[in-house]
Amino acid sequence: MTFHHHIQQFTLLLFSVTLFGLNGMAQSQPSCEPGEFGHNQRYGQFIAVHGISIYVERYGKGEPLLLLHGNGGSIANFSCQIPYFEQKYEVIAVDSRAQGKSTDKGDSLSFEMMADDFSELLDSLHLDSCYVLGWSDGGINGLMLAMRHPEKVKKLAITGANLWPDSTAIRPADYKWMASAYKELGQQQQTPEIKNTRKLIRLDLTEPHITKDQLQKIKCPTLVIGGDRDIILTEHTVCIARSIPDSYLWILPGSGHATLIDHKDEFNEVVGNFLGSGL
Repeated sequence: MTFHHHIQQFTLLLFSVTLFGLNGMAQSQPSCEPGEFGHNQRYGQFIAVHGISIYVERYGKGEPLLLLHGNGGSIANFSCQIPYFEQKYEVIAVDSRAQGKSTDKGDSLSFEMMADDFSELLDSLHLDSCYVLGWSDGGINGLMLAMRHPEKVKKLAITGANLWPDSTAIRPADYKWMASAYKELGQQQQTPEIKNTRKLIRLDLTEPHITKDQLQKIKCPTLVIGGDRDIILTEHTVCIARSIPDSYLWILPGSGHATLIDHKDEFNEVVGNFLGSGL
């Protein structure tokens, strides 16, 4: 298989697996149109953070709500959430390092780096704290931000996050697919696009490494979400919730990894009630 002219299709496939898992791709499709989210010049800006430019779009007014997308994704992945939450919050949607419009030519990438990016981003926006909603890798970023910069996170809602990178957390078929894709890309000509895609796959193959004891550092109210057909195993999601002192658990029946898309109305309502409550 040649990849020079198929790299965009491959990246889309990578994100499809991130969204739905190998066994859910045929039966689950996004139901929200991205519209201008992710490339809205009226609301977008680049902000210098740790030597790179992070792309941000800001919508609405109110208390700040930071949205963190999954591996290979972008701001557009929250097209189901931005119109809902901008009615009450200042939504700060971010393209994470090396994804979307936030370019990063470096070879290294870690969840710690990204959490520190978001902390500095909040400083640049003159925000001392915010609510955080993270999906998949964005959920891991949310956990990292709450552990490394606890003063920055008022409340945290995560869906489809994992603590470590193996088949006790991730469905074995999906983990095997990522390993195979990483190896195959390594055999291709290393264009900038392929190198960046390998960097993103490597991140999920080798990280994170969060212990249950480390989760005890999270002191903010936390809502832990997963689908009962998620690529993240349900027992792993339960483990995360049990390990965070002030946490709540919500497993969506009949849902894959894309809880916030496939069950967008219920998802937005439950997360909105959590963020807006006095908990």
